[in-house]
Amino acid sequence: MSLLENIVSPADVKKLSLEELSQLSAEITELLVQVVSRNGGHLSSNLGVVDLTLALHRVFDAPADKIIWDIGHQCYTHKIITGRREKIFSIRKKGGLLGFPDREESEYDVLNTGHASTSLAFASGLAIARDRQKDDFHIVTVIGDGALTGGVALEALNHIGQVKQRLIIILNDNKMSISPNVGGISRHLNYLVSGRPYIRMKEVIQNVLKSIPAVGKSMYEVAKKVEVLMRTMMVPGSLFDELGIKYIGPVNGHDFPEMLKEFEAAKKHDFPVLLHVVTSKGKGYVPAAADPSSYHSSAPFNIEDGKFINGAKGPSYSEIFGRTVLELIKRDRRIVALTAAMPEGTGLEIVQKEFPDNFFDVGIAEQYMFDFAGGLALGGLKPVVGVYSTFMQRAVDQIVHDISLMRIPVLVGLDRAGLVGGDGPTHQGLYDISLLHPIPDIVLMAPKDENELQHMVYTGSRLGKPVFIRYPKEPGRGVALDKELAEIPEGKAEVLRRGSQAMILAVGPLVYRALEAAEKLSRLDGIEATVVNVRYLKPLDRELLFSLGDKIEKIITVEDGTAAGGFASIIHKEFLGRGRDMHRFLILAVGEGPLPLASREELLEHYGLNGAGIYRQVRAFVKKD
Repeated sequence: MSLLENIVSPADVKKLSLEELSQLSAEITELLVQVVSRNGGHLSSNLGVVDLTLALHRVFDAPADKIIWDIGHQCYTHKIITGRREKIFSIRKKGGLLGFPDREESEYDVLNTGHASTSLAFASGLAIARDRQKDDFHIVTVIGDGALTGGVALEALNHIGQVKQRLIIILNDNKMSISPNVGGISRHLNYLVSGRPYIRMKEVIQNVLKSIPAVGKSMYEVAKKVEVLMRTMMVPGSLFDELGIKYIGPVNGHDFPEMLKEFEAAKKHDFPVLLHVVTSKGKGYVPAAADPSSYHSSAPFNIEDGKFINGAKGPSYSEIFGRTVLELIKRDRRIVALTAAMPEGTGLEIVQKEFPDNFFDVGIAEQYMFDFAGGLALGGLKPVVGVYSTFMQRAVDQIVHDISLMRIPVLVGLDRAGLVGGDGPTHQGLYDISLLHPIPDIVLMAPKDENELQHMVYTGSRLGKPVFIRYPKEPGRGVALDKELAEIPEGKAEVLRRGSQAMILAVGPLVYRALEAAEKLSRLDGIEATVVNVRYLKPLDRELLFSLGDKIEKIITVEDGTAAGGFASIIHKEFLGRGRDMHRFLILAVGEGPLPLASREELLEHYGLNGAGIYRQVRAFVKKD
């Protein structure tokens, strides 16, 4: 008999016996594998916290008690048991559930969390507000061990230990963020888990007591009651204790009795408590447990053998970026690759494997990464950074103050730029153009395809200044890759099609959609349009654009970034200075307002940025007068 079909709220979880909790965990694990195998999504991390999620909702009374998921992609089980089970197969699909907590979706979702390390600061502020207003509820944050490398998390821990508010921190330690965790904090946690003397003594005592006939079992039960004393006596002062936060653990994140006992005890404290809960990423599905990195943000796959279903025409932009960086390192060992816990996502794992001495994973610490890269460059090395556009936002001050103002040569691959399917609003790369373009002394490029990307990476490595290359999370077009890398002249655009009635200025892979629209305009409507592959958003090819724009009446800009402050704003400013009437311009971009959950292609269609949408809007614009 299925237990899951009768779970409509956390209240139903509280009614279950320990045996039934284990059965429910197995049922949810099976459901998660089915869902992600169809939709794609975050599998290994969610499998690791099924038991932890059930234990939390068993002990705490959400939504009155606030459970905050720092790493929001771990929330699938949370969603299933908080009234959204029947919609779970819609997760990450158009019109469906978000793959992250969403305040508009449920009262059980306290924060919209897609970027790591933010929960502790929110929880601290929420706790002080609660106490000032004399409310009485528990605040629990679930933060991953990888997220503790984020500066804002460390800043929050420092403040929490100072102000001493009542707060419970669940440190979910699965030894991974997306890739295996790195750094001193990770080593400290590993020591607490595997090297602590009391654990070794505990195991010895348990084995001895259990082996004594007749009295062994009862003696073992007595010994369990002194476990807290053993911890107090034998655990050396930890990082958290020194910060003023009571450390408890490690706790087995797959042992219900142990978790329930520790969570209940934590509720009684009137000061900040951190429970170090150890979980296994991918638990319950062998392929995900064996290769948790590949199943972190998974494509759809066959459940039977775990093989991914891939319909891509060619290698992804991320793969080409990584391959090109690898080739450059082979030519020049001064080149070093950097990433913030994303070697697989950025394509740089190929460098990590072949040239480990030329690779640095700094953990979830984007601000540090850019300054670290600056130091490498000042020392005579040639840093290449791989970072998602949405995570680059966290280091804008470092890019402005520490990189551009000193003109430090750092090459940056902005992965997942533009519209990103599946992950919702928190992971969109819409703002990199508007954030980066005003910064002095940088270069900003966007390739139309994967072949042009490899040439841009090569070019950027030779320019001797801060260079940013934005490219999307989408399969490559499968174009032929040139065997020889070549420089693209700085600040030079490319005319791909000529026509006298309209000029379409397209950014990145939307160039091909603009070409599709232009061919359709010619074939069906007799409208001939020039199509320009902008390539360099900064410096802009003013000479080419002005020479064309002075002759062509209608100008259209096409970008999968924000319309406010984006590429269109750049073009408007340039042509305003030449007295052009703004009514002669059409902006095709992402407008303000809620961003729908959908695939990348569905998002492009929604904003009229696919071939059909560009055709329809340009046709109406040209024929308007």
